[in-house]
Amino acid sequence: MRYIRYGSIAIFALALILVALANRGMVSVKMLPDEIAGFAALNPGHEVPLFVVIFGSVLAGLVLGFIWEWIREAKERATAAARAREIQRLRAELARLKGEKHEGKDEVLALLDQAS
Repeated sequence: MRYIRYGSIAIFALALILVALANRGMVSVKMLPDEIAGFAALNPGHEVPLFVVIFGSVLAGLVLGFIWEWIREAKERATAAARAREIQRLRAELARLKGEKHEGKDEVLALLDQAS
């Protein structure tokens, strides 16, 4: 299974390298379109290879997707934490009640009673 994983990673890396080599042309990346840039005093622009724009867009999409899912699942995480606290409280109460039930008894008999 390890070799299949390494093979898959190698194929994916090769595909990324081929995409980068095929898209080496320089493109101009600006923060605002030229029509709107007249209203702004600052419109930075840079010349970068096209594959940087492609990979940056994919990476930005992944990061936004992860953040979106983390925010969306906040309610489920809060519910799970509340249930874990409730389980811990009930376990402590159960241990306390078992201790009260066997209070004053012989330890061996208490252990045998707990096992059944």
